[in-house]
Amino acid sequence: MPLPSDVSIRQAVAADAEPLAHLHVDVWDDAYTGLMPQGILDDRREKVAERVERWKEILRGPEPTWVAEDSDGLVGFASAGPARDNDIDDLLELYALYVRASAWGTGVGHALFEIAVGDRACYLWVLAGNERAIRFYERQGFRLDGTEDEHDEGLHVRMVRAGT
Repeated sequence: MPLPSDVSIRQAVAADAEPLAHLHVDVWDDAYTGLMPQGILDDRREKVAERVERWKEILRGPEPTWVAEDSDGLVGFASAGPARDNDIDDLLELYALYVRASAWGTGVGHALFEIAVGDRACYLWVLAGNERAIRFYERQGFRLDGTEDEHDEGLHVRMVRAGT
């Protein structure tokens, strides 16, 4: 699916920390309202200033964050890097892939996925019940591996894809 003509993808820079923090809160609302306790989403929204500081740290790190933007601003982001799970060796981990609901189905998420992961072997965690995301990752060749991890926001399930 081609990227919409008014959307571009680039590596995030330090000046993106504040817009990314606001985007991150918005896309969590889009993706997780009704799937996790509303108090968690409300708490994140109340602590946007803390998220800005966290994004400044992330953007100083070694792993790139990729952003998609249109004429109105940021519409999505993705990041991947070395595996953080102790039982996974030599796989890339997709840390995050989020797109505003208004851009779902437009190719923005796929374009971000391609630049962050491409055809490499990879794994990711997804909130159980997030069927839209699970179907998206299944189309990219990921399969649930049976590993689960309970968090305050809900049960996370792991998906893995061999390299192509």
